[in-house]
Order: sequence, then structure tokens, then C-alpha cells
Amino acid sequence: MDDNKIIELFFARNERALSESQQKYGRYIEAVAENILGSKEDAEEVSNDTWLRAWNSIPPENPKSLKVYLGTLARNLSFDRYRRMAAEKRGGFEVSLCLEEAEEFLTDTKSVSEEYEKREFTKLLNSFLHSLPDRECDIFVRRYFYCDSTADIANRFAVKEPNVLVILSRTRKKLKKALEKGGYTL
Repeated sequence: MDDNKIIELFFARNERALSESQQKYGRYIEAVAENILGSKEDAEEVSNDTWLRAWNSIPPENPKSLKVYLGTLARNLSFDRYRRMAAEKRGGFEVSLCLEEAEEFLTDTKSVSEEYEKREFTKLLNSFLHSLPDRECDIFVRRYFYCDSTADIANRFAVKEPNVLVILSRTRKKLKKALEKGGYTL
């Protein structure tokens, strides 16, 4: 089913919206969650939470891309779950390293009063990503959105892992300059 029709079902509060979106994006959502959490069971729980969050947020939200919207929900829920799990036990998933690397450019936008800043930051980040060559952008997104390991990224792009590390380092430096140029101090 077309994404626009699924979104219309959400707006009509028709429960078929859930089954259609699960059928279309269920494996994708679980893959995003499992990649971050490292556990199929936790990924299934995040997947269920994602559908509930989507049901409760559409409407009023009207996503332009259902896949991106659901993926972002799953990603954020996975990070929240990861943080809770890490607080309980200081485990060592790939995510902790990824988050540590990403601290250079991530900002804390938890307060409602910072919503405007969050949107401006998102615009700047998207503009930066679109300015990158495709491969560099893909590597960056695989690492910091999907939390792929550098070894997995190297395999995916048929390069050596040190090459991936160099690309990520250089891209982070470029992003830092772009953010500073956009008025963000890091």
C-alpha cells in the first residue's frame, strides 16, 4: 500500500494503518532497533513501541516520508532503551562508541523552548549531508543514524576499516566547521 494511503488510514484512526505499516516496514524497524540494541528481543519491544508511538502521534504529525518517520521513532526509542539498559549495567555495545563519536556534533534539545533551535539544527545538518559526496554521506549516515560498526561499513562499501575511520573523522571535522559557520559553538 502507498505511504500516503497508510497515513490517511492513521488520520482516519483506522487500525489497518498499523497492519499495513507493519507489513511494509516491520523488518526495517526491527533492523534499526536490533542494530542499536544488539538484541532481537529488545528490538521486538522497540518495534511494538514504535507502532504505538506512531498511532499516538499521527495525527497531528503528518510525515512527508513514512519510512523515515517510523525509522526515526524506532531509532529514538532504541537509544532511550539503550540508555536505560546502560544505566542498569555498563555494557559495551557498538552504540556507546558511536554516541561518544557523535557527541562532537549532537546537541541536547530536550526542552520545549529549544524546539526552534532543533529545527534550525536539523536544517543545517540536512544541508550538510546533502552537500557530501554520496559515498561519504552514506558512510556517515550508516555510522551515526543506523549505528553500524565500522567493520560492517567497510564490508558494505568494500573498503578497509581504517579508510572508513578516516572518512568518518574527516566528515566530522567538516560538520564541525559547518556547524560553527551556522552559529553553533562546540
